[in-house]
Amino acid sequence: MKRNRFFYLGMLIFGQLALAQKQPMTLMECVAMALEKNITIKQSELRYQDAEINKSDAKGIFLPSVNAQASHSWNIGLNQDITRGTLENQTTQFTSMGASVNMNIFNGFRNFNQLHRANLSLLASQYQLEDMKDDVQLMVANAYLQILFNIEILAVQKAQLEISQQDAERTQQMIEAGTMVKYDLLEIEATIAAQEQSVILAENNLRLSKINLAQMLLITDYENFDVVTMDIDAPMGQILFQKPKDIFEKALTHRNDIKLSITNISIAERDIDLAKGSLQPSLSAYYGYNTRVSYADRLIGNGAFSEVPIGFVSTTRDQVLRTVEGTDVVGPIPFGTQFDRNAGHNIGLRINIPIFNGNSARNNVERSRVNLLRSQNQFEQDKLNLETTINQAFNDAQGAFKFYEAAEKTVLARKRAYEDAINRYEAGVMNTFDFSQIKQRYETAASDVVRAKFDYIFKIKVLEFYFGITISL
Repeated sequence: MKRNRFFYLGMLIFGQLALAQKQPMTLMECVAMALEKNITIKQSELRYQDAEINKSDAKGIFLPSVNAQASHSWNIGLNQDITRGTLENQTTQFTSMGASVNMNIFNGFRNFNQLHRANLSLLASQYQLEDMKDDVQLMVANAYLQILFNIEILAVQKAQLEISQQDAERTQQMIEAGTMVKYDLLEIEATIAAQEQSVILAENNLRLSKINLAQMLLITDYENFDVVTMDIDAPMGQILFQKPKDIFEKALTHRNDIKLSITNISIAERDIDLAKGSLQPSLSAYYGYNTRVSYADRLIGNGAFSEVPIGFVSTTRDQVLRTVEGTDVVGPIPFGTQFDRNAGHNIGLRINIPIFNGNSARNNVERSRVNLLRSQNQFEQDKLNLETTINQAFNDAQGAFKFYEAAEKTVLARKRAYEDAINRYEAGVMNTFDFSQIKQRYETAASDVVRAKFDYIFKIKVLEFYFGITISL
């Protein structure tokens, strides 16, 4: 019974470890995760959202602006009492309300130019985002290939260590047979120790390369991160049959950084039109509505009349009387009645003609023209940089291909020399030192061909990427 409990506990722990172990990731999965999680890309996406908001602002310029306001005030202190006509400390209340509508009719076509500029800025943000994604794809592909390279290097180092261990066993047998001395075995054991160090170094390099890629993907569980291991053959390199000029012309049609430069030129041209609009008259229409309400008591006639003396006749000294109606104090006029009775409207057109503003408007036009020249120069520089980069990439790919071919020939020759050295060493016609030197040169050639292969693969992928071919393995 206790044995069963241990069995189930072991199965549970094993199941948890299996769940924690993630599936190895392919290159496409790594690229997709990097595009999703990369912080720089997220920043570019936020800039794209800003451009969308700016476009919404540009659309809103075509709409009228509507504003409403209301206020309620208390006048506290010395005020005139309208019922007695005296100054008294009292509190009176007033409410005022209003609304206004303003609309641009003509402002030098700045509304249209602003909307056009906002569309261009949105397009530029999109190109900038896509260009950032291109860079991230290249970085991820390079990191992924670095892992595969380190895997093959580790395999080579382990294979060489195994061969050295076999050489040690062979030498031990020859010592026991009396054809070799103990010194020969010591030399091989020193070689094995050095190769064990190389294996440890290769394992560390592999782990560091995995951590590097995991950090690009914002993965913190380094121990459970791995990639799909595959045998990659060096491609035929059909892209090398293209001319660098043809690759450059093709790149001009799809590279996002070039599209961004072209869009920046269009934005600079639109800025000139915007600046020129400030030199033209602008016409706008407006409408306003306002009303007010008082909460103070008021005097009204009560229908009772009386005669009140107001003076004397100068010649007869007779009193001059005036009939005056009596008044009563009542509350304020109803809110709705005052709201309608006190309403006021104003409507009109407003024209603004720029005459002189310290040359600021004209200087803005000139400043925009300078910026257009700057954008045009940047476009030419971007094209020059792209052409230089493609030529350099083409030369690097050609050189990497030739180096890879030479490395393959070298490793074949070193392998044949090593196999011949084994026969001579076993026959006793070659000493241990010479045998170790030949073996070491073969090991170096085997490592060099792996390094040359992956260097060639990456440079070919870079060149294909400029030609518009999606990165894949």
